[in-house]
Amino acid sequence: MRLWLLARIATLLLAMSLIAAPRAVADDDVSAEVRVIVTRELAPTATAADPGGLAAVVYDGGKLAFFNYGFADADAKRRVTSDTLFSLASLRKIFEATLVALGTISGELRLDDPVSKYLPELHGDYISRVTIGELVTHTSGLLLPTDHPPWPNATFSRDQFIAMLNAWTPQAREQPGKQRIYTHAGYVLLQLVLERRYGAPIGALIGSRILKPLGMTSTFIPDRGEGNRALAPPEIMQRMVQGYSDQGLPIGPPGDQQGYYDVPGTGQMFSSARDLGILLRACLDGAVIDPELRAALQMTERESFRIDEKFGQAMAWENVRVADVTVVDKPGGLNNASAYIGLVPARKLGIALLANRGEYPHEIARYRILPALAGL
Repeated sequence: MRLWLLARIATLLLAMSLIAAPRAVADDDVSAEVRVIVTRELAPTATAADPGGLAAVVYDGGKLAFFNYGFADADAKRRVTSDTLFSLASLRKIFEATLVALGTISGELRLDDPVSKYLPELHGDYISRVTIGELVTHTSGLLLPTDHPPWPNATFSRDQFIAMLNAWTPQAREQPGKQRIYTHAGYVLLQLVLERRYGAPIGALIGSRILKPLGMTSTFIPDRGEGNRALAPPEIMQRMVQGYSDQGLPIGPPGDQQGYYDVPGTGQMFSSARDLGILLRACLDGAVIDPELRAALQMTERESFRIDEKFGQAMAWENVRVADVTVVDKPGGLNNASAYIGLVPARKLGIALLANRGEYPHEIARYRILPALAGL
C-alpha cells in the first residue's frame, strides 16, 4: 500500500509540473516541400465546417514542424496549439509496450512469462496459458465483450474483470500465440501485470521510466474523478480539448476519462503535439536518448507476427507495406478523439496527428502523407 501511495504522489507531482508555461522547442523547420505536402493533405480535413480541431507534428531528418487547425473548444473559441492536450486513445499502448521491452532488456520479466506468474488469481484454463508477449502483440486470442460492438453499458471492477478472464473460452478455436486479434482488454490485463511486477501504478511507471527520461512533460495519465472527468489542476484542464463526435456533438467534458473498467489507471492518457514530437525524435533518432530506452523503442517496432502480405504486428505498433515504403504506425480512436503516429524508420521520417473528434480520417497519414514525404 505504501508503494502505491508514493506512486500516487509522484503522479500528482508530475501533473503539477505541467503547470509551467509550455516549453519552446528550438528546431529548424522542415523543408518547404514537406510543409506543402502536409498542408495540402491536412487542411481539407480540418476546415471551419469540421468538428473540433487538429494538431500535427512532422519529423524529417532531424527537423520538426507543427501544424494546427481549428478549435480545442468551439464554444469558448479556444484554438488548437502545439501545446493543447488531447486524448491519445490507443496510442497509449505504445508506452505500455515500451515498459514491457524495457523489462525484457533488463531481465526483469520475459516475453514468455505466463500472466499467471504475476497474477496467480488468473487460474482459468485458457488465460493461465497466455503470456506477456502474446498480450503485447495482440496474439493472445482474447476477445472480451469490451473489445467489440455492441459495446456494454456497464463498467467492470477489477474482480469482475479477473472473473471474466478466468471464465473465457475460445470462440473460434483461438489459441495463445496463433492469431492476431486486436484486444483492448488484453492491454488492461497487461497494465495489471506491470503494476503487480513493479508495485506501482501504470501512470507512475510510464512517467518514471519513459516520459521523464525523454523530457515529455506534457504527457500523463490523470486519475479519474466524478463524471469520468480527469483530475488535474485548473491550469492543466484549460489546456485540454473538448471532444466531439464526427457530427460535431460534444461528448463528455474536457479531460474525458471514459472506459469500461472501474480500475485506477485504465482511463485516457493525454499529450500534446509538442510532446509527440519528442517521441518521434526518440523513435527515429535514437542517438539523443539513453541506449537502453533506445533499444526498447526499437524492440517495440519490430514485427513479431505476420498477419498477411501487407500487415505485420509488432509490440503495439503495426508494420504496413505501402508501395515501396515500410510504415511502422499506431492508430487510435474513441467516439470523441482520434490519434495517429507513423514512422518511416528508413528515412528518419514520422508524423503524429491528434484530433478532438471521432472518426478523423487519420489513414491519410499512412497511405498518402508518409509515402509522399518518403519519396522526396
